[in-house]
Amino acid sequence: QVQLVESGGGLVQSGGSLRLSCVASGFSLGNYAIGWFRQAPGKEREGVSCISSSDGSTVYADSVEDRFTISRDNAKNTVYLQMNSLKPEDTAVYYCAALELFSYYYCSGTGISIARGQGTQVTVSS
Repeated sequence: QVQLVESGGGLVQSGGSLRLSCVASGFSLGNYAIGWFRQAPGKEREGVSCISSSDGSTVYADSVEDRFTISRDNAKNTVYLQMNSLKPEDTAVYYCAALELFSYYYCSGTGISIARGQGTQVTVSS
């Protein structure tokens, strides 16, 4: 069974840090580009960051550039999202997804993912 499970969310004060994990089962995560996405209540889904399967290239939304870092450990079938200098506007449900291609179409959340997790809540208090 193909599955992605996120963890690491929680409540943190503004300026704090969290590290999210996305663990895959039922398939080899290393064969796919992986994206992190978020959705806050009343807002559209937003592509946060994306990492390629081939050379580890990464992309970030302007809103998180220089604060968030995406990485992958294929041996552990896991992708991480290190989030530093968190702001209240980062509050959202964060989820990871396996993508068809490492491209803007998929990394922005426009394209339909191959598989996605249920998400983990991140709440940043001011």
